[in-house]
This record gives sequence, C-alpha cells and structure tokens, in this order.
Amino acid sequence: DQALTLIGIFGIKDPLRPEIQASVKKCQQAHVTVRMVTGDNLETAVAIAKEAGIISSAGPGGAAKNKSNSSRYRCMTGPDFRREVGGLREETGADGLKREVIVNQSQFREIVKELRVLARSTPHDKYVLTVGLKNEGNVVAVTGDGTNDAAALRHANIGFAMGRAGTEVAKEAASIILLDDNFGSLVTSIKWGRNVYDSIRKFLQFQLTANLVAIFLALLGGVFLGDSPLNSI
Repeated sequence: DQALTLIGIFGIKDPLRPEIQASVKKCQQAHVTVRMVTGDNLETAVAIAKEAGIISSAGPGGAAKNKSNSSRYRCMTGPDFRREVGGLREETGADGLKREVIVNQSQFREIVKELRVLARSTPHDKYVLTVGLKNEGNVVAVTGDGTNDAAALRHANIGFAMGRAGTEVAKEAASIILLDDNFGSLVTSIKWGRNVYDSIRKFLQFQLTANLVAIFLALLGGVFLGDSPLNSI
C-alpha cells in the first residue's frame, strides 16, 4: 500500500540495573571471571557487555576481522564455539567411572582464556562451557532462570536460580535461589563465602599451632622430666 505515512520509529530497551557495573567490577577485582552467555545476536550482546563492564573494548567480528586470539575469542557465537571445541564425548577415568569431556580440550583451554561473551548460544553451549571449565579445575558458578538452564545449573559447582523469573525446574536444579534476581546478590554471597572460608582456615591454623606446641612440650617433659609440664590449670 503506497498510501501509508511513516510517523516515526522507536526502540524498546531493557536497561541494566544501576548496580550491575559496580558488581561486575567487584567480581573482576576479586579475580572472578564474569562471562555472559546469551541467545541474543552478537552485536546486541557486545553492546550489553560493554555497558555492564564485562568487556572494555571488543568488536563484534571474529577471525576474519581480528588476527589475534584475544580479539578472536573475546566475543564468539554459539556455532563458532561448537565448531572450535567439537562438543562433548564420554570417557572412562582411572576409577572406572564415565564422565563427559570436551572433544578438543586444548582448543577449549585457549578459548576460555579470553572468552567473555558467547552470543547466539543454545542451552547446550552453556552446559558444554560449564563441563569444560570444571574439567580444567575451575570453580564454576552458573546463573539461569529457564528450564533449559537446568543441566548447567545442576552440573556447576554452584547454581544460582532466579527466584522471581525462574522456573520451578531451574530452582530445583540450582543450589541457591536469588530472591531479588539481582547480580549484586552474587557479590554478597562471594563475600560471605570467602569470609567464612578464611575464618575456618584461621581457626584450624590456630588449633594446629596450639596443639602441636602442647604435644611437643608434653613429649619433651615425658622424656627429660618424666612428667608433662602441662596440667589442667
């Protein structure tokens, strides 16, 4: 119909939470690598990642535009990721148990050094990424809200499900449910988790030091004095 008149074009944007940039920065300062796995197209994913502070500067292209592995693997699409790593296969370990491993683990190792954004991905890509990172000895935390995220949430060391937008399947598969669906809550959980871990380590260090000294004095007293120099008082 040629009788139509264009009045205007508008776009709708779902803005990031105000605290997301500070939360991502705190994670990076705490040596926690933040990766975004999304089904959006690459250009949209890169724009959101830049706004959130996940990446500082990265183009949407791949190997055709960038020669270095850093720029090539910084932002990838799901099909490229699957082609590079080759998917999963089962192998039997020394203990006789079967486990899933990456077909091209060496290539996967090179990719995850720089990978920050995985766009146009499927839930299976998220699961493959989780399996590969765990096989490399990393502690992996996964966030998700959909039923398709259940496999990655269950396989990760720590799975965070969204309490508001998350499905019941995702909540059952996760270890922790975020009641406010806020990424900043992950920073709080990391802070308290590390605090508890450090407190337990300091307590054990104190107990071992005190007990070893007491045992050493008791042995010396038994050998040279015939009695322990330590008593109940």
